[in-house]
Amino acid sequence: MISPETRALILRYYHAEHWTVGTIARQLGIHHSTVTRVLAAEGGAPRAAVPRAQRIDPYLPFVMQTLQSFPDLTATRLYHMARSRGYHGSESHFRRVIRRHRPRPAAEAYLRLRALPGTEGQCDWGSFGHLTIGRARRPLMAFVMVLSYSRRIHLQFFLNARMENFLRGHIGAFSAWGGVPRTLLFDNLRSAVLERRGQAIRFNPALLAFAAHYRFEPRPVAVARGNEKGRVERAIRYIRDAFFAGRAFTDLDDLNRQAASWCAGLAADRPCPEDRTRSVRAVFVDEQPLLLPLPDAPYPTEECVAVRIGKTPYARFDGNDYSVPHTCVGQTLTVQADPDRVRILDGAKVRAIHARSYDRHAQIEDAAHIEALRVVKAAGRAPSGADRLTHAAPASQAFLAAAAAAGEPLGRVVTALEDLLDRYGGAALDTALAEAQARGVTHPYAVQKILERARKDRHEPPPLTPLPPHIKARDVAVRTPDLAAYDALRRPTQTEDDHDDF
Repeated sequence: MISPETRALILRYYHAEHWTVGTIARQLGIHHSTVTRVLAAEGGAPRAAVPRAQRIDPYLPFVMQTLQSFPDLTATRLYHMARSRGYHGSESHFRRVIRRHRPRPAAEAYLRLRALPGTEGQCDWGSFGHLTIGRARRPLMAFVMVLSYSRRIHLQFFLNARMENFLRGHIGAFSAWGGVPRTLLFDNLRSAVLERRGQAIRFNPALLAFAAHYRFEPRPVAVARGNEKGRVERAIRYIRDAFFAGRAFTDLDDLNRQAASWCAGLAADRPCPEDRTRSVRAVFVDEQPLLLPLPDAPYPTEECVAVRIGKTPYARFDGNDYSVPHTCVGQTLTVQADPDRVRILDGAKVRAIHARSYDRHAQIEDAAHIEALRVVKAAGRAPSGADRLTHAAPASQAFLAAAAAAGEPLGRVVTALEDLLDRYGGAALDTALAEAQARGVTHPYAVQKILERARKDRHEPPPLTPLPPHIKARDVAVRTPDLAAYDALRRPTQTEDDHDDF
């Protein structure tokens, strides 16, 4: 309810001052519907606003006729065509008007697609942000496969969407389900389709070999027809809302363990969209026996890359350097990598095996490779203490720079940090150096205190201090020499004995 004074003001401003409804509502601080109600109660609805003439009005017939012939013509091209015919308005206003007058496409109706048990599966990639691993920022990609009949979901996360991970996602789904659907629907991604001209499709050879091994038919959907694989599209949306939102995980392995548990638990217990009275788990029990059986041996999915070994004995793979024996310098080797390890081959001979790193610009070394190079290279010398610290604990570079800025003697700092490296290892020292620098401390004693505190928290015994070289030399076994040669020298000869007789 409004007061009589406000009602009188509304009527005076409207009839005497000719204010609009919006102006009255804004100046009096009331809602425009209140103003309209008062005016209607006092003698009818408010007068309609008279539209003002616009510069574009004379050109609208030409614009509409052009859009009927070319509905996809851009507003920029239409604007320049109108300018050449005398239009002098702004381009932004022209765009707003064209947006209102452009003909809308008619709504398209779709048939509901149905699949028989065991006949069809749909798969696709979903992007879920990025993961930071060391100095690397890698994309977090989710491989999703759905059985079209039971809607059983397989979810597996990878750090890229390359062909090897694409095939690993398939193998993970087939293993989890204990069988293979007869047909798999793909989007027109490069892992599936290399080229398409109408109905002529050139498949990726790697996918064809994989499909032949597992006996399924790869089938790409039509271009711009995402509805044909709508089940996997909805599954990705369901994963974002029901699984990934607000989820905490430590690393990729932990995330995949949680994803496997979710697929076998909550996602399998949801109602089946085709039959709301049954769960996805119950429908999958009926579908699983109709899947194709798995082959005897899984398909190999290792990444194979030829690498050239330069002057230093390292093979560059996925942004990191892996050490090889020094005898491989100047050769071309083959890197075979799976998600856990990297093997470097010379033909059929294995030259090196390393744990795979997903960092960037890291050096993964085998101590035997480096030590062998030091032994055989006569002109070589051991790297300086600072170089050794930089390789083992990258945080030492910034720590030494801060220590130099604080006036600390770098020689003593490097020697102390090398001793801590020998006692605690590179990973623990790198963490301690980063923590000390975060606290603004640049003394090795503070780093040692951090290492000792971490060791006690892990309930580990104190590390053994390495013996100095001159102490180690005392433990070298000395073989007792044979003194028979010296005794032979002291034995008198026959000539000397005859001389003594005189």
